[in-house]
Amino acid sequence: MREVKLSSRLTVLSMGVAAVLCAQAASAATAADMPNTTLQTITVTANSSVRDSVQEDSVYIDDYTPAAQASHLSDFLDVVPGVSVGGTSSVNQRIRIRGLEDSNLKVTVDGARQEGKLFYHMGDITIDPDLLKQADVAVGNNSVTLGNDALGGAVAFETVDAADLLKPGQKIGAKLKAGYASNNDELLTSATVFGAPSDNVDLLAYYGKRDTSSGEDGEGRELFEDSESESFLLKAGAYVGDDHHVGASFSRTDKEGVFPFRPDFPSRSEPPIPQQVKRDTYTLDHNFNPANSLIDVDTTVYQTETQILRDNGIEAVSGYDWDAKVKTTGVKIENTSVIDAASGRHKLIAGVEHYKKQSDFYSAEDRTTKLPVSGKDSAKNTSVYLEDQWQMGKLTLTPGVRYDRYEAPEFIAGGKTYDNVVGALAASYEIAPRTQVFASYTQLFNGPDLSQTIFNRDGAGTVVNNDLKAEEGDNAEVGVVTTLRDLTTANDSLQLSGKYFETNIENYIEFVRAGGRRTGMNCTTGQLGTSAAPEACQGVINNDEDFKIKGVELSADYRADNFNMGLSYARARSKGEDTGYNISSVSGSGSESGDKYMVNLGYAPTSTTELGWRSTYVADVTPNTAGDDNEKPGYDVHDIFMTYAPTQIEGLKATLGVYNIFDETYASHASRNSIDDAYTDFEMGRNIKTSLTYQF
Repeated sequence: MREVKLSSRLTVLSMGVAAVLCAQAASAATAADMPNTTLQTITVTANSSVRDSVQEDSVYIDDYTPAAQASHLSDFLDVVPGVSVGGTSSVNQRIRIRGLEDSNLKVTVDGARQEGKLFYHMGDITIDPDLLKQADVAVGNNSVTLGNDALGGAVAFETVDAADLLKPGQKIGAKLKAGYASNNDELLTSATVFGAPSDNVDLLAYYGKRDTSSGEDGEGRELFEDSESESFLLKAGAYVGDDHHVGASFSRTDKEGVFPFRPDFPSRSEPPIPQQVKRDTYTLDHNFNPANSLIDVDTTVYQTETQILRDNGIEAVSGYDWDAKVKTTGVKIENTSVIDAASGRHKLIAGVEHYKKQSDFYSAEDRTTKLPVSGKDSAKNTSVYLEDQWQMGKLTLTPGVRYDRYEAPEFIAGGKTYDNVVGALAASYEIAPRTQVFASYTQLFNGPDLSQTIFNRDGAGTVVNNDLKAEEGDNAEVGVVTTLRDLTTANDSLQLSGKYFETNIENYIEFVRAGGRRTGMNCTTGQLGTSAAPEACQGVINNDEDFKIKGVELSADYRADNFNMGLSYARARSKGEDTGYNISSVSGSGSESGDKYMVNLGYAPTSTTELGWRSTYVADVTPNTAGDDNEKPGYDVHDIFMTYAPTQIEGLKATLGVYNIFDETYASHASRNSIDDAYTDFEMGRNIKTSLTYQF
């Protein structure tokens, strides 16, 4: 087992945290003021909208103690029932909702779509959690407002604003942070400067840096990574008159280092190679909201680009011989009108969205000979939608309709244009005070996506089905949510929610590797035939069989003064209509995430101290069919953490936590799993994290 080396920077930081946690402990313990703890993070706001109240969750990053030290999206998104994040490194992290990975989800950063796939062994969500303030999660697609490319739902990340940090009357301020993790010697340092030079203008600038070495799993095996990353965030906002607000932002995450050639095979014997992964996102937004209930217009214009640079050992002009990127540009305009009528209150949401995504690939030969791009393709989509949230007393009906015009990529579908109309209907009814039953039905559509950028060209060994169809289907859900108050003490509350869902996907599009489970794949035609795939064929992009995903999601959230407890359970199972296989079981990282149980405990013994515990248990996954050997062993992981904010130094906060306390050796079911350990992406073993933040 690798010896954990505690450097001088850990010693200094730990001494600082220990000093803050111990200072004035005796006097703090007798404090009479006991505020509500903020460790439980899933908040469901009860209002008139089914979609907003019972079918969408928000994770407030700063209020979630483990996320205050997060370096990976799983550190906070996993608390949402039905959501899991695979990949042990930030370069191959993948969000999964009900087993569908981010290529089937709408993922945005400050409203900017993050589209496309670069390399199937690497994730496509490149963002440092330290930039974020909130993540809104739509578990399942339950509204036409999500748009296309959202078969499984959506995740909307929001970066921090100056308004979130400024205190009343404050003109300028700053926030400094330092953090350390013992398992992989990760050091985070960041600084945020924010201000309001006038009543109408706010500005923010952020810079953060992470240095990371190789960590180890519970067995002491090295998880190869040696990297440095930098993150930037610039934001500005201004009110123009009484009716207009304009804003602009730029964010970048740039990670460079040495990773495995296949990042989700960290235990393989292949030597790690130099790689760089980065994301740039630009946004411009405008809100027009006069003193009129009919007009509230939000406009967002954006461009985002994600890029992977790799050194495969071939001499190159720029130092890298492999360059893949996806750029997305788009605009979205949405108006919300509130109309009070004799039949009830209508909240009309009307919108239009247009975006273009383009992928480019430069091989070693391109970069050394400066030839034209060897792999380039693009796709466009235009959506128009209308939704009416119609509240009639205790009953709320939400019908919606959306039209999509999708121009598919040339390489994948010959540039074919798909015109499609989908509809949705949701309903909720208050059967008792603070108790709602709800149901929803949403039709799904997604045109053929860009290919993985590295296979986005002739000669790459990829064959495309010559009759590729768009993905279609539907998502249906039923459930109940209730809030009980004053159960054991005054002002306590217990919120209970449960839902059952079925998602049907027709013509599911999949990249099938040669030699994988589709042994009948015909590389000449791109069809599933009787002949085995020749070695020269990397794989086929094909309409797989139709799939059905079924499952349940249950949660309970209890709060009483200075204590809270959250319990959740989630289950999702997919099955092909023809073969019975799971979705994407060929990749070893299929949709089956196992029955997942989670417990979150929070306790604030004083006005300055918070304690928390998180336990996660995931059951074994056994294959649907005898031909699928992708068994996934279960695991249970436990974290403990505390924060302390001394009253003597306003703005100072210390956090200390031990994650995976019992040094469990496991791989998340959302990551690559295999009967061969060399093909399994194991999670870190025990990890001690400590951090200090100071805001003034």
